[in-house]
Parts: sequence; C-alpha cells; structure tokens
Amino acid sequence: MPAQKERAMAQTDDPDAPDALLTPSEVAQLFRVNPKTVTRWARAGKLTAIRTLGGHRRFRASEIRRCLEDLSSEEAPGSDSTRG
Repeated sequence: MPAQKERAMAQTDDPDAPDALLTPSEVAQLFRVNPKTVTRWARAGKLTAIRTLGGHRRFRASEIRRCLEDLSSEEAPGSDSTRG
C-alpha cells in the first residue's frame, strides 16, 4: 500500500503528469496573473475547476497547458504583424 500512495503523490507533484492538479497560485504563476484572476476565470467558466473536499479549487495541468498553448499560438501572428 505505501508504494501506491507514494506513486499517487508523485503524480500529483509532477505538473507534466496528465492528471496533475494545480492550485490557483500555480496557475497564476504560469499565466503571470494574480491568483484572484484565476479564481474569477473559473467562476466565469473560462477554466474548469475541480473542488476539493475542503472547497478549494484545483485545475487540471493538461487543460492549463492547452490554454497556454492556445494563447501563445494566438499571440504569435499578431506580434509579427505589429513589428512592421
């Protein structure tokens, strides 16, 4: 049993794991925004949040990674056209 628990904990600690869950603070660091902004995005439905038993929000790392990729692909063409 302890080996299974260690493996489960290792998966949640690894942000690259597909099932890893991130806190609002961790998501905020990735997007370079305030954690309250991440909470607002979750309330607005822009991000899907999972609630812990204590009522805290957690976000799937795979979804956050996808959002970051979408943002970077949207910004890339616009930044080239503004240079000139």
